[in-house]
Amino acid sequence: MTPFERRTETVQAALGDIGADALVCVPGRTLQYLTGFEEPQRDRHLLFVVPRSGEPAAFLPSLSAAQFRTETWVREVDTWGDGDDPVAALSAFFDDRGVPAAPHLLVDDTMWATFLQDVRSVRPDATVGLASEVVADIRLRKDDAEIDALRAVRALGADAVGLTEAELAGRIESFLTDAGGERLSFETIVGSGPNGAMPHHTHGDREIRAGEPVVLDFGTRIDGYPSDQTRTVVFDGDPDERVQEVHDVVRRAQAAAVDAVGPGVIAGAVDDAARSVIEAAGYGDAFIHRTGHGVGLDVHEPPDIAAGNELELRPGMIFSVEPGIYLEGDFGVRIEDLVVVSDAGCERLNHTSRGLEC
Repeated sequence: MTPFERRTETVQAALGDIGADALVCVPGRTLQYLTGFEEPQRDRHLLFVVPRSGEPAAFLPSLSAAQFRTETWVREVDTWGDGDDPVAALSAFFDDRGVPAAPHLLVDDTMWATFLQDVRSVRPDATVGLASEVVADIRLRKDDAEIDALRAVRALGADAVGLTEAELAGRIESFLTDAGGERLSFETIVGSGPNGAMPHHTHGDREIRAGEPVVLDFGTRIDGYPSDQTRTVVFDGDPDERVQEVHDVVRRAQAAAVDAVGPGVIAGAVDDAARSVIEAAGYGDAFIHRTGHGVGLDVHEPPDIAAGNELELRPGMIFSVEPGIYLEGDFGVRIEDLVVVSDAGCERLNHTSRGLEC
């Protein structure tokens, strides 16, 4: 059985637990999670229906059928052609698949309104909830296939003095592609000098100078899963004492947070571990975001590693640990690794140097 089939079976069990009759997916992360099929939502009706019991089935435009059968484990596939009425075909599909006349359906959170309206038109007495009611909690804990995919994504180093931020971002992106990355996880961040004090600055035409810290936040994808890593480095010259001090504080804060990770630990306690180090050093007001975010098919997903989050960490959860200090108009420092919760604590998925020297 493939990991996708096992996930689908888990979803079916969860549907029974809450009394839902079926899960209805469209192209997006839930469909990718359950079948491996990755495609954007388009104007033709493409649905995957997971019933509470029985065989899941896909409803596809005929032009997508060969690709879907090749790329997924799904055995039951019904098709419709461009000359057909897709709503009439969908009604027949629901009838053939035993979807009740008045079902409780969980529909994909990202389903376009036009497709939801068509689902409602063929089952006007349905009650409708969101797929995330069952899928979100299942996706929190990564299975072995997901953890292996996230382990496989790696990192970088470069000499950059005299380049603009945009030029260095281009080099990073080329490096990731040459190393086997499929595409970027997100737009690369290169924040030099004062630009590093803006956490979501991407990159611009500022030239990188010797001795100044540069925040690098980047990632690629392998098998559909993203990497995410941040390092703050000095490419040449000697950083001043305050840069070294702040970098040391952030590095110690990150280490404290990673050390705090383990099964049964409350997510907010990991944030507290990082924040307490930064506050003790006098930079509490300059740590202006959560300590981390979950990573899976999406680069930002639950759990939030944030103050007040009472979620109990469990083995298989993967998230970033990325404290930072941002001194407006001067510089910023952030250090980020992904970790996976294990039975004994956690495993770091990033292994490049966390020092200032590149």
